[in-house]
Amino acid sequence: MDTVIKEGKTLAIICYFTFIGLLIGITMNMEKRNEFVFFHARQMIGLLIMLAVSNITEKYVDSIFGTVLYFITVAAWFHSLLGAVRGQYRLIPYLGPKFQEWFKTLK
Repeated sequence: MDTVIKEGKTLAIICYFTFIGLLIGITMNMEKRNEFVFFHARQMIGLLIMLAVSNITEKYVDSIFGTVLYFITVAAWFHSLLGAVRGQYRLIPYLGPKFQEWFKTLK
């Protein structure tokens, strides 16, 4: 396993546990600047945005469509968390590359 992944794996996993975990992961990584942690932090920021969109959609637009978006977000979260646990740079399908591009200043 690559040393960058090995050193950042724990913080990358922590990033996936709520907004607080994301803040802890980013803050603790600011000194080392491990790219594996920042990759997963960018994915989690995107997941939090997806969650907000699903909640707003469920409340104000359509309950069923919002619920479907919520389950897609949960599946994407699980997919990404599993990637962090396995030590992989695993993008969320379709939106993952966009999240990496949109939040590229986080490095």
